[in-house]
Amino acid sequence: MLGLKMATDPRWVNIVEGNISEILTDHAYCEQKAASNAISLIVKYPEYPDLVKEMAKIAQEEMQHFEMVHDIIVSKGHSFGMERKDPYVNDLMGFFQKGGADRKTLLTQRLLFAAMIEARSCERFKVLSEQISDPELKKFYRELMISEANHYTTFINFARKYGNRDVDNMWKDFLVFEAELMQKYGKKETIHG
Repeated sequence: MLGLKMATDPRWVNIVEGNISEILTDHAYCEQKAASNAISLIVKYPEYPDLVKEMAKIAQEEMQHFEMVHDIIVSKGHSFGMERKDPYVNDLMGFFQKGGADRKTLLTQRLLFAAMIEARSCERFKVLSEQISDPELKKFYRELMISEANHYTTFINFARKYGNRDVDNMWKDFLVFEAELMQKYGKKETIHG
């Protein structure tokens, strides 16, 4: 369903389990950034009522996920660290042209960008739900995997509805770009790293 061209190496979970506090902190900030992105789409594209309604739901859900991750951090006796940079997200932006894009193209890019992040997060959560040894986290990531898949579908569907005529071709090219990018990731205890 996700169409990702490169799967996460299951050994990534070994890196994650070596520093649970780090992955949880990174995950919490990913949820916060996802909520901020949904709010930003509302602010930039208020003329699409159905998009606004769905982004409001996603923003609320992502903040609930943030709270859930934060609660796990506290319950496990870890401290919630400072925000981390997400090089994957910055590298992913390299796919899109800089400057000169019209409003519809920018919306398409924003929606596909969000869909890709949700797809990769979903895939990583699936790996965690199947491989991590902590039963609480195994169940937690299984539940979030389903949510991320729904978000991915929402973003892709809006890109197809409001985007440029070649959304599917752009998505295919973006998947190839992301797969090449992923060759340098999977070596850190971060959701995308």
